[in-house]
Amino acid sequence: MVRAAKSSSLNRWRDRAAALSPMLADALDACADQPLDEAGCADVLDLLDMLGCDAQTLAAALWFELARVAPAVWKARSESLPAEVQRLVAGQQAAEQVWALHAQKRTPERAAEGLRRLLLAIIRDLRVVFILLARQLARMRAAVAWPAEEAAALARLTRDIHAPLANRLGIWQLKWELEDLAFRYLQPDTYRRIAKLLDERRTDREAFIRQSLDELQRDLQAAGIHAELAGRPKHIYSIWKKMQRKALEFSDLYDIRAVRVLVDSVSDCYAALGVVHARWPHLPGEFDDYIARPKGNGYQSLHTAVLGPAGKTLEVQIRTHAMHRANELGVAAHWRYKEGGSADAEFEAKIAWMRKLLEARGEDDSKLAADLHTELLEDRVYLLTPKGEVFDLPHGATVLDFAYHVHTEVGHRCRGAKVNGRIVPLTFQPQSGDRVEILTTKIPEPSRDWLSVHHGYLNTSRARDKVRVWFRKLARDANVAAGRAMFERELKRMALPAVSAADVAKLPAHFNLKTPDDLLVAVALGEVTPGQLTRVLQEAAQPPAPLVTQSATPVASRHATLDHSALSIQGIGNLLTTLARCCQPLPGDPVRGFITRGRGVSVHRADCASLARLARRDPDRVIEVNWGTASAQAYEVDIEVRGYDRKGLQKDITSVISNANTHIIASSSRLFVHTGEVEMRFTLRVRDYEQLSILLAKLQALPNVIDARRVGIG
Repeated sequence: MVRAAKSSSLNRWRDRAAALSPMLADALDACADQPLDEAGCADVLDLLDMLGCDAQTLAAALWFELARVAPAVWKARSESLPAEVQRLVAGQQAAEQVWALHAQKRTPERAAEGLRRLLLAIIRDLRVVFILLARQLARMRAAVAWPAEEAAALARLTRDIHAPLANRLGIWQLKWELEDLAFRYLQPDTYRRIAKLLDERRTDREAFIRQSLDELQRDLQAAGIHAELAGRPKHIYSIWKKMQRKALEFSDLYDIRAVRVLVDSVSDCYAALGVVHARWPHLPGEFDDYIARPKGNGYQSLHTAVLGPAGKTLEVQIRTHAMHRANELGVAAHWRYKEGGSADAEFEAKIAWMRKLLEARGEDDSKLAADLHTELLEDRVYLLTPKGEVFDLPHGATVLDFAYHVHTEVGHRCRGAKVNGRIVPLTFQPQSGDRVEILTTKIPEPSRDWLSVHHGYLNTSRARDKVRVWFRKLARDANVAAGRAMFERELKRMALPAVSAADVAKLPAHFNLKTPDDLLVAVALGEVTPGQLTRVLQEAAQPPAPLVTQSATPVASRHATLDHSALSIQGIGNLLTTLARCCQPLPGDPVRGFITRGRGVSVHRADCASLARLARRDPDRVIEVNWGTASAQAYEVDIEVRGYDRKGLQKDITSVISNANTHIIASSSRLFVHTGEVEMRFTLRVRDYEQLSILLAKLQALPNVIDARRVGIG
């Protein structure tokens, strides 16, 4: 019975094939005796037909299935097919390789190369995407009968790649079902709970929707507006996502009850909105005009929430019939399949991000997978220029990222920004709907600080790449000098001694570079941070681990809070251990111990001047000490921050310290009235050397701060 249903489903397409295209009929004939999944193939063809795809696309989907199950038959027939169909099949084959690498968790380089081939195939002919999404949705529908582990693996791939891709290209009709099915397989208990809540209230909800539609239809007819009204289906994944995003319970969601209004023109959309608001009071803050300001994927509609019949909340969406088709089909609604036809401007804008992604990466594939994932993420912000142009960026992008997104030269010449008319710092992260104006100078002059991830100027890799290109064009000597200055500034900031040429010569090998100058250029370009250099130096300066070790006993003291794995003491039994206040060593610093009278072992930095004096007086009491592997340890350190006094300076400094997950134990400040400078000292409890380095870099970036450094030793 099932087999008969499968065959009849595909036979239905055989009956239509001759009328559609000889090529499609030929593909069906070639598949007649092959072990195809007929129900799956028919499902794919139905989905492609729903998207409005042409006969060539339908045929290519079948030829790919034939190539997969009967390679010999495909090889014999493929050369006689048009190049267009061969290209569509090749795109599907490239996608299969990507999915296989993804499932096998192969190396990023292999996966990136596969993604590059797939993106190139999509750019050459976007119909590849329609086939890929249709095939994936057909698989997801069939996965209900698969083992749970296999269904979950397919769902993860769908969640990570296919659903975001459908969203990015605006194909909502496939997006929602892909998301719901992936959610069903990955979180079955949550899916069933929400589905049950929807089902329990279905009768009341349907009665409410019918009453709302009747009242609204009468009002629209009285206003002379021709409209089609219907209840809007709610998707379980979107319900769950809203509950998570807004921390709401199911009963608190206002758009579980929703209707859609389709009208003939844009003017009718706004007229219908007036009718809705005249009939029911609208909820403040719950109105979005996606007609005047479409979403980044082209979605257009008016959204409003009102208090409907009986005072229950109701969401109303209003759009034209053309908008509805475009919203449901996305790029499929803009594809021209006629021979010699080409895509329109809106269609080109849809796939421009793929071209930019490939161009930005150049020959470097190492970040392609990560960047593609970032580009596909639904959580993006949509920003406007003063002229009303809309640009979409990843969530968390700064106004400086926006400047580089508008144009490379705008980014290079950026010196400030206004968001909704208010001046903001370059690290400001605007939200969707904000109007961003970039303030520029005549001369392009990017700052090297923009490349530091700790300063927070740029949060997109594409913008950082553009800044690196700028500095890479400078003379090599200039980059070497800049890298050396940044390295020396880090040594001073961390109160570390000068480094010998011999020690510097050992560093390039750690970063797969050949010469010290190559390393300094990498520092200048932000590819290696000064903190990484000093960390490697500190680790290299550590004495070798002892053959015999004992754990130090922690001591309850304000000077140090150590656990059993914090230090290893060479050749000594359990002793009390304290960190010396004179130099305040941190994990990563080279350290040595001094056996005190009554306080156990005092641990100093190896270059501590106080230790040197003690060693000259009692050399036999100096012992070797190594840091252990404790990760949840806290250590005290003093820092000094100097700056020009201003209102709120100390508040900003303490906020940065707090946000870095460090703790202030003591603080003091001193104002120099004659210079207007203020000096602040803090005793902090930090986790390790790296945390301190990042914190000092963030403090240094604050307005009015002149210097932030670790207090000197000795």
